[in-house]
Amino acid sequence: MTQPIKWLLAIVATLLVVALALYIAMRVFVGAVDLDAVLNNPGEFNAANVGSQIQVPEGFSIGTFATNLTGARVLRFSDEGHLLVSMPKLGQIIILKDEDSDGRADRREVLLEGLNGPNGIDFFKGWLYVAETDAVGRVSFDHATGRTTSSYQQIVTGLPGGGNHWKKTLRFGPDNLMYVSMGSSCNVCTEDDERRATLVRYSPDGSNEMIFARGLRNSAGFDWSASGDIYATDNGRDLLGDDYPPCELNLVTQGAHYGWPYANGGKESDPDFGAGNEALIGESVAPVHNFKAHNAPLGIEFIDAEGLPEDYQGAAIVALHGSWNRSEKDGYKVVSLHWNAAGEISERDFVSGFLDDGDVLGRPAEVVQGPDGAVYISDDYSGVIYRVAYGETQQLQLGPVADVYSAEKSLASYASKAGEVDRLKASGKALYDQFQCVACHNDNGRGLKTLEKLGAKYDIDALSEYLKRPNAPMPQFPLDEAQREALSVYLIDRYPGS
Repeated sequence: MTQPIKWLLAIVATLLVVALALYIAMRVFVGAVDLDAVLNNPGEFNAANVGSQIQVPEGFSIGTFATNLTGARVLRFSDEGHLLVSMPKLGQIIILKDEDSDGRADRREVLLEGLNGPNGIDFFKGWLYVAETDAVGRVSFDHATGRTTSSYQQIVTGLPGGGNHWKKTLRFGPDNLMYVSMGSSCNVCTEDDERRATLVRYSPDGSNEMIFARGLRNSAGFDWSASGDIYATDNGRDLLGDDYPPCELNLVTQGAHYGWPYANGGKESDPDFGAGNEALIGESVAPVHNFKAHNAPLGIEFIDAEGLPEDYQGAAIVALHGSWNRSEKDGYKVVSLHWNAAGEISERDFVSGFLDDGDVLGRPAEVVQGPDGAVYISDDYSGVIYRVAYGETQQLQLGPVADVYSAEKSLASYASKAGEVDRLKASGKALYDQFQCVACHNDNGRGLKTLEKLGAKYDIDALSEYLKRPNAPMPQFPLDEAQREALSVYLIDRYPGS
């Protein structure tokens, strides 16, 4: 055998080893990759369609409480009936006031800003608590005025941040202790930090950290029933097909394990991590209710049914954020859960119509019941907070939300600087290659997410901000501001949208 042929065989062998390593890495990161799966991100928000599409149960009506709230997530009411909203991507907590009591917010103020991905918020004994992506902080709050009265201080630091599920949810329980949900860093993997994929409990001052329950992949919502039980939503893993595994509602008890990443649904062995963990799978706790696969249940609230139809007594309201990796989209609605005398749970549509023949009009994220008895729903896609009330007449009054950008205009500010666009494009391409983005984003329509017309959906600043805190399943890469700018320039130049 000649020396050149030996070299060629060695190169081929090396490439095969690299390809195998990439395949294994992708299985760990996103599970068993199906290259025919297409990431189903929503299309552009069409406000004109919402009013005719949205449906609620007989006797209920839906109105618009507030609009133009970028990435609105968790909602909490103050003692005076003002609504606080977390806006993780803007780093803000805002307060909305309906001063004329007409069911629509007429005053908006920023309470806190400059926070690191704030999501979970709650009140306890004169304090407003905030769960950032890597910390928990608090600030004293005057309910009468709706204003903070001290400087914001972090009381828990060093929490595992970033990753696929970087948002933290925080609530105080009837035991006067603070519970924080910490989602997994990945689709399916074994975590380096044992606090990931758990519910963690603290004393109100941030001390006495204790992992309360494990195996909860992404329990973005949890609440206590009238009997004092904790129920938590949980998002099942991705990329095992359209209809598997189910998303979950779990009855959470101290010390229990709920399966992830070793088991899915009703204690069924995971194809990647189940083998060798049969004993743990056998001891894990199965969900008390299955949502459809990939419906992504997030916020949950047990409601006070006074003034509502009798069958809402003891019911919970759940926001289904919607699927991203199904061949046909599903979810994108709000449901009610009803317990019968035997403890069996049935699921009904509460607010539907955000999915119109495959086009997405909204993505419900969180729910809360207001002091007026109405249910308030945040939609982090359209930036709207809806108000659902019984026995009232309301109207949806929405304005245009989605921006349409021009890649040419986005890049124009760099064109006057000699070589600047070319330098940034080269740096951006190097980052694109370094982090192997092509594994999920390719140009032949067979990747997990194609990027056509990206330049019509983002300008450079907006895309750079998105890269700072991307939505799952995209991981959060360690990019500084200059790197995010370079990658944004490269992507918008490569996928201009026109």
